[in-house]
Amino acid sequence: MRVAAILLAAGTGSRYAATTGCATPKQYVLLAGQPVIRHAAEALLPHVSSIQPVGDPSSLNDALQGLAVLSPVQGGQTRQASVRAGLEALDALPPEQKPDLVLVHDGARPYVTGQLVANVVAALAEHPGAIPAVPVADTLKREKDGVIDGTVSREHLFRAQTPQGFRFGLFLDLHRAAASLNATDDAKLLEESGFSVALVPGDEDNIKLTYEADLVRLERLIGPTLLPRVGLGYDVHAFEEGRPLIMCGITIPHTHGLAGHSDADVGIHALCDAIYGALAEGDIGRHFPPSQNEWKDADSARFLIHAGQRIRERGGMLVNADLTLICERPKIGPHAQAMRERLAALLEVDVDRISVKATTSERLGFTGREEGIACAATVSVLVP
Repeated sequence: MRVAAILLAAGTGSRYAATTGCATPKQYVLLAGQPVIRHAAEALLPHVSSIQPVGDPSSLNDALQGLAVLSPVQGGQTRQASVRAGLEALDALPPEQKPDLVLVHDGARPYVTGQLVANVVAALAEHPGAIPAVPVADTLKREKDGVIDGTVSREHLFRAQTPQGFRFGLFLDLHRAAASLNATDDAKLLEESGFSVALVPGDEDNIKLTYEADLVRLERLIGPTLLPRVGLGYDVHAFEEGRPLIMCGITIPHTHGLAGHSDADVGIHALCDAIYGALAEGDIGRHFPPSQNEWKDADSARFLIHAGQRIRERGGMLVNADLTLICERPKIGPHAQAMRERLAALLEVDVDRISVKATTSERLGFTGREEGIACAATVSVLVP
């Protein structure tokens, strides 16, 4: 038995747009870095012989690039018209490729399990149609003018989901004969014609993206599991005459600057080491060796931009960074907010994730003798 799937993407997602202000149709909104509809296609592919996407061909080609799906066909003005377009495209396939069974699935439902598909297909051995459905568990209220107008019995009530399955030949014939019927649910064509449609167990996680909260829940289901990592960085630079004092990306008026191969930004260097350490990617010297003239007097902002990029390239996020500058002079307090804002900008995070503070060593050691400045940095990151 050949099973094909029609993947619907012709809708505009007006409710999602109205509640989120997002102009992108919901099936193309990014979920865990990929369009929602791509997740749906990837979930169906192992269980069907072919997938026929229906919607705007250009958008579908971009979203499904590289996947083994049929060439998209243009959708219609209604759901029924779009399903009909998908059915006609499948019927135009060579005889050896035409399906025996067809599934119709919403492109805005990205979380589809193999068990759900198997439940639908198995029911088609005894019924011409089958849909996954979940029993209504909540008490239902009827509303009138903003107040309760009665309680509706939830007995025998189910929430319909997709993919809905049908015997291909019958389903195509019913669509061709019912062009005037505006069916918002695929099973309605069979119901109207007196054919039995089985209800099979649905899945509470088979969410149709409709509201912003749905996207948050889908991110939890589909997004990678992020685990916390902590990194510690420590750096020291001696004072040197004739150089500007640059710390945490800003220039601070002082009698001396710091000695180093680059601009000797002790704060950024410690922060970079903390990030690279959390990612288990060595230290700043591994990425920007002081033996290379390319980094002579270099702006350390370049180093921190690279460290932030490495977090994002690993699919992670910076939770927070905490820096402690250790020196007698200059006073850090008047400059701490500017430092926080500069570091946050370089890392592309909110400033409330960055802490910069200072302490002295009570006149002990090299910092107490004002021979240099030290910095300790701790970061927390989440990575897959």
